[in-house]
Amino acid sequence: MTLRSVLPVLVTVALMGATLKGQEQFTLLASFVERGSGNAVETVAAADVTVTEDGVPATVVKVEPVARTVKVQVLIDNGAGVGRNIVELRNGVRGLVEALPPDVETTLVATAPQPRFLVKATKNRDELLKGIDRLAPDSGTGRFTESLAEAAERANKEKDTFTVIIAAGTTSGDAKVLDSDVQRAFEQVGRKPMIVHVLLYAGERSASGGVTQAEVGERVAQMTGGRYEFINAMTRYSTLLPELGAEVAKQISGNTRQFRVTVQRPAGKKGDLGKVSVSSTSKALNGLWRE
Repeated sequence: MTLRSVLPVLVTVALMGATLKGQEQFTLLASFVERGSGNAVETVAAADVTVTEDGVPATVVKVEPVARTVKVQVLIDNGAGVGRNIVELRNGVRGLVEALPPDVETTLVATAPQPRFLVKATKNRDELLKGIDRLAPDSGTGRFTESLAEAAERANKEKDTFTVIIAAGTTSGDAKVLDSDVQRAFEQVGRKPMIVHVLLYAGERSASGGVTQAEVGERVAQMTGGRYEFINAMTRYSTLLPELGAEVAKQISGNTRQFRVTVQRPAGKKGDLGKVSVSSTSKALNGLWRE
């Protein structure tokens, strides 16, 4: 599932294997926009939403609005993979921050030699830009998986929020990451609706963890409907960050208001949830998550 400002009418959720333990109902979180304009909507009627499980119509019991505060976390690999390109990295992150809406709380985290706050959550644009100026290169390698797990864990502790995580990483790092660390990252990302975008630069210095980071990055982007990009040139990396900031700004406009969709499973459906598809007769679906 790819999230854009306007999506096709029909979206299928990858819920194969989800266990309901005998429950006959399940809930989804969805965001909708006006078809054509891409503007967020304030109300959606249950009659406007159609849900199927394995192609069999289910019953939409109710649709309730849920107000969400959108927050952004930016994870920045400032380690050996960046090398002498630190100025281009700063410029790219600066462009990303400037492209975000000014009223969105944003956190900046440097990931080398370990995850640490560059700027804690704030809406103050000046503080964020000053923090980017302080971003210094480190001879260590970025902790991609660890920083991702910590960011998702912070997001899971928030109430009534929707978090967008942007991981600006390189392939130089995570050489000693454990399988348990990878599993922790997946579990944290999967606990609550969020979007994770991953930009991975082929670092200046090779490291054995590059394959792990690519696999983890691509999977979490797929899990959350985010964007995954592998870039060979730092010049493209630094220009893509502001582009991603503008894309996130569009996503944010459609996710401040979400809708909880309560669904009665088709007659006879029990156990693991099958493939669920959702469509709307009057709106365009902008995002969909299993709650």
